[in-house]
Amino acid sequence: MKNNLFTTLSVLATGALAAVDYPPLPEDLTTPFQQRLAVYGPNAVSVGWNTYQQMNQGCVQYGTSSDALTSRACSSVSTTYASSRTWSNAVVLSDLAPATTYYYKIVSGNSTVNHFMSPRLAGDTTPFTMDVVIDLGVYGKDGYTLASKKIKRSDIPHIQPELNHTTIGSLARTIDDYELVIHPGDFAYADDWYLKIDNLLHGKDSYQSILEQFYDQLAPIAARKPYMASPGNHEAACTEVPFTSGLCPEGQRNFTDFMHRFAQTMPAAYASRSSSTAAQSLAAKAKALSNPPFWYSFEYGMAHVVMINTETDFPKAPDGKDGSAGLGGGPFGTSTQQLDFLAADLASVDRTVTPWVIVAGHRPWYTTGTGSCGPCQDAFEGLLYRYGVDLAIFGHQHNSQRFLPVVNGTADANGMTDPKAPMYIVAGGAGNIEGLTAVGTKPSYTQFAYADDYSYVTVSFEDRNHLRVDFLRSGTEERLDSSTLYKSHAAQFVVQ
Repeated sequence: MKNNLFTTLSVLATGALAAVDYPPLPEDLTTPFQQRLAVYGPNAVSVGWNTYQQMNQGCVQYGTSSDALTSRACSSVSTTYASSRTWSNAVVLSDLAPATTYYYKIVSGNSTVNHFMSPRLAGDTTPFTMDVVIDLGVYGKDGYTLASKKIKRSDIPHIQPELNHTTIGSLARTIDDYELVIHPGDFAYADDWYLKIDNLLHGKDSYQSILEQFYDQLAPIAARKPYMASPGNHEAACTEVPFTSGLCPEGQRNFTDFMHRFAQTMPAAYASRSSSTAAQSLAAKAKALSNPPFWYSFEYGMAHVVMINTETDFPKAPDGKDGSAGLGGGPFGTSTQQLDFLAADLASVDRTVTPWVIVAGHRPWYTTGTGSCGPCQDAFEGLLYRYGVDLAIFGHQHNSQRFLPVVNGTADANGMTDPKAPMYIVAGGAGNIEGLTAVGTKPSYTQFAYADDYSYVTVSFEDRNHLRVDFLRSGTEERLDSSTLYKSHAAQFVVQ
């Protein structure tokens, strides 16, 4: 395989190659691009963005009126790495009133006013919807994911016309239907740059150009709605395809680009709003052990959401130093830090405040076909069951799947009405260059499996007892599957 690669490179070196498709540089290098918001605390939102020059100080003006941006927050965070053209900047907007529309403007010679809704406080029982996208790659003319259909539409927020038929297009069309997005792993698929033969002599630039395109495409969504990230294998991948390891750009190594984009914008665990001193102590322990953007939690209205790292930092982790994927990633904490965090965090959840507990990671252990992550199951499943997690969300398999509540490979006898076991879903069908994964063999507890087109998930917190999960077809918002989980949430703290 190596000989074939070098032969190909030699042939290409004698001929004309297509130029790397970088987005054009702006005249004002402080112009903000790739904007992204995140829930940062009970009354705080982080604003992240990239610029084509380092910022000595990045600032954001904000307020409750677009005509009166009377507050200002600044930060000296502006980081990059050797192979990147851009710097990642981050500022935290604090002391926000809950569930309130705020307008903001990143300070630059060339920026505009945008807006977001501040987070709901934990315990707010107002119904809301959270969207889930996983395994989402760059779209467009380079041939990644789909060829452009050039559909002409007027969308709010504005996205490129070629994106209207994609998952990003659907998120734009439905922007007022959800309040935040979670994305547990696999962004852009820039590490698949080698799949275009023209890229083989431009590894570093090809990788970076795909990242810039992807985060530019995502910005109309992520600049309007909190966009919560955690890692997948494509954030670590250098040696998954062995012959490219010597060509691997720095940003592709060991989650480097992922950390620059998200380490300063994702939250740590929250202080507990419970009246229980034991819960407050456990939440403080979880906060000390959290390590965003790899593992952390946040609260939003009726939901306590935990983002975990299925790639490194647990025994036999697939992307770890001795992992089966051979990626040599991590560790990013002490030997038991992530699992100790998860145990403390889940044990701290007061169901009278946040009745719904969601855990999201990248690699699934319940899936159709092949690809179950055995070490992930060994590390995490017992904790999810013990502390009564309601919904577990994963990707990695490039399709959509829903299972009955299940534990140790056995469906919960209570089904969708007060099960003790978590309900598991896979939401990896958002679309990327690698295409969709065939459904394959279905376990007996499978309720839905779909791999005919790109799709994503909406999770609707209807009230304290009803949670609805819908799978939507990206191009049309057709509802492919809908289910409602009922939980009485009778106990204040769950230990099984």
